[in-house]
Amino acid sequence: MKALFHEERSLLSKTIFLVLLSCSLVFVDRFTNLTEKPKVLLSSGLYVIHYSANLPNNAFQRISSFFSTQKYLSDRILDLESRLLSLDIDLEKMASLIEENNRLRELLGSAAKLQDSVLVSEVIGIDPDPRSQNILIDKGETDGVFEKQTVIDSSGLVGQVIEVSKQYSRIMLITDLNSFVPVAVLRNNLRLMLQGMGMSEKLQLLHVNPTADIRVGDLLISSGLGERFPAGYPVGLIEAIDYVEGRPFVDVTVTPKSGLDRSQHLLLVFSENLAVVDENRQSPLEVSGFADQR
Repeated sequence: MKALFHEERSLLSKTIFLVLLSCSLVFVDRFTNLTEKPKVLLSSGLYVIHYSANLPNNAFQRISSFFSTQKYLSDRILDLESRLLSLDIDLEKMASLIEENNRLRELLGSAAKLQDSVLVSEVIGIDPDPRSQNILIDKGETDGVFEKQTVIDSSGLVGQVIEVSKQYSRIMLITDLNSFVPVAVLRNNLRLMLQGMGMSEKLQLLHVNPTADIRVGDLLISSGLGERFPAGYPVGLIEAIDYVEGRPFVDVTVTPKSGLDRSQHLLLVFSENLAVVDENRQSPLEVSGFADQR
């Protein structure tokens, strides 16, 4: 019994002591600065413990955020690359359409300046035979196309219709080996014969006398002789004159004025005027302003 009573007194004494200590600490903390330094030290210690305890969680969050960001950036890059590729394709298509529109404007502008009636056509095929310089166009008998009809582009003479079907026609270009075009030198009206060489950018003058008044850069126009082509259309520029000693004729190379291997749209000429070019006649060349292209 005495032991139990002693134990209760001891517990009460401890309780009273702790209450008094607590009150003392509250008083000291409230009315003095003695606890400031211990509080700072204790707070620093607790911060270190708290920071250390959160290190694994912070590391996990950073790693997770890093990989999430990497995936987002990777997906974003792929999306932007796809959009860029699509825009590049659209830009190329737009540039192609603008170029085609400019060519059509030029072609229709030239057609408006001509005295002859014309029909716009589109090239739809090229003869695979390398020995021939033939193309197919999308206009035929139903459009009024006929054999031996003259074909031009915005720059000059292209060729002649040699075959007509219902829906399309075959054109022999002036560069074909079987093509012969009566021409005249615009500067002096000297009449000559021009033949194709089987190459898209070369023609040759036939039987040119060494004393003939021709110069490099002279513009050749269709003369209308033989009633094969209307008179006055630009045909080509003299590129080179080769005088070979002992030969009766000189070799003369001519570059076509028309874009034979580039033009996508052509003009079919409906002309009843096949008169020979003379010094007093105003030609389609002069009417359309092609003389400025020299």
